[in-house]
Amino acid sequence: MPLAISTELLLGGVGSLGAAAAVYAYGAMSHGSQLFGRTLIAPARPGELALTFDDGPNPAWTPRLLDTLERHNVRATFFLVGSYAAKEAALVRRIAESGHLIGNHSWSHPNMAVTGMRKVRDELRRTSEALEQMIGSPVRFFRPPFGGRRPGALRAAREMGMTPVMWNAMTGDWKESSSDRIAERLMGKIDANGRRGSASNVVLHDGSNRGPHADRGPSVAASDLLIERYKSTHQFVTLDKWQ
Repeated sequence: MPLAISTELLLGGVGSLGAAAAVYAYGAMSHGSQLFGRTLIAPARPGELALTFDDGPNPAWTPRLLDTLERHNVRATFFLVGSYAAKEAALVRRIAESGHLIGNHSWSHPNMAVTGMRKVRDELRRTSEALEQMIGSPVRFFRPPFGGRRPGALRAAREMGMTPVMWNAMTGDWKESSSDRIAERLMGKIDANGRRGSASNVVLHDGSNRGPHADRGPSVAASDLLIERYKSTHQFVTLDKWQ
């Protein structure tokens, strides 16, 4: 009997640890979780759509994306990687001067759910300082790389004056070669958000965490398709309109 009780206690302890790990993983990586603190996703405005672009600037594809947005008179939000931005100051300024909102996407794109807090703070501070020097205005929004976060990371961003941002419409555009498939999958998510009474916070990628020169032609073309599809039914907004 003592052995049986010990085994039950052990199994119970293992089960508790497993449950705690599952809860942590949900809080750290689920795009919709608010367990570790509030993040901006999308308000109850089903007629609004925010296009957001991660992992740039990309010297080959970001300019083409800017041309697409300008042709449609649409403004978007760009979450920039600091180490890339530091090498593309003129392109960063072009993004800002075109009326788009610029956000902090860290310096080197680490997963902040498992990154030490000293590095987290350095990544955020270094990126904001570099971007603000280029564009001449404060950086007020932060998207954690991979969506990975923990309470300390979100708290650090807020202490630096930034609102943490997640999303409610994303597909694997970074690994998809068909712009039609990217757009179709996102349209399904946007339409579902609308049926739930929510605006859509759409993530696409004009860059890559693996390097600044990724081919993002399919994502740029998908952006054009999305704008064509929704320009008569939705208002395209930057994330600052949701605060």
